[in-house]
Amino acid sequence: METRREERIVRLAQALKRTDKLHLKEAAQLLGVSEMTIRRDLGESASSVVLLGGYIVRDPRQQVAHYFVSDQQNLNVAKKQRLAQHAAALVEANDIIFFDCGTTLPLVIDAIDDELPFTAVCSAINTFLALREKPRCRVILSGGEFHPNNAVFTPLALESVLDSINPNKAFISAAGLDVLQGATCYNLNELPVKQRALQRAQQKIVVGDSSKYGKVLPARIGDFSLFDILVSDSVPPPELQRELERAGVSLHCD
Repeated sequence: METRREERIVRLAQALKRTDKLHLKEAAQLLGVSEMTIRRDLGESASSVVLLGGYIVRDPRQQVAHYFVSDQQNLNVAKKQRLAQHAAALVEANDIIFFDCGTTLPLVIDAIDDELPFTAVCSAINTFLALREKPRCRVILSGGEFHPNNAVFTPLALESVLDSINPNKAFISAAGLDVLQGATCYNLNELPVKQRALQRAQQKIVVGDSSKYGKVLPARIGDFSLFDILVSDSVPPPELQRELERAGVSLHCD
């Protein structure tokens, strides 16, 4: 169920389909609330509209479907933490695991037992920093050009670290899980490493909290048949669940 704040933001987004900007005073009159209420709504957390110089406008970053780690790390934290407990339970002693980018995988790493010995391969700085805190983890960072928006490194050469390693598990993060489009993410620069990890790993695990159900993002990771397991915080809607089962994907969620 939407909160009143979410309802107001949806109404503002709908109004901005008819104009490029809306003065704060006009927005307050439209919604029947005070200007301070709107300021508070837009200041609480990321949304599809922002306040710039006294005007409400569409968030320019969302219009181009960019992903900013700084924006995403505080969203859906409770869902991600429940997901992380399920994912961490899949990690076994002496595993060799590829950990993808995004804001969910560091929570998965945090949930892994500190006494568990394992080897981790990663290509994102926030994932690397989480792995570094695990005392019995051997960490391998795949380097290259650094992209600050999503905190990932992309290889400059044709070959990468993953060409020399066969992980027995790969945790792949998805920002969208859709019946027709499968698993998707925000940034095209993530795809080569994700897809190489899927080629090399024995067990492929896609992770995405329930806010990702039904979403489609610009970069397509691939069909659900690429994966063996979906880890989430709650069971997908019936149609999505049937599609996952048809693809042979087992579910690890509440």
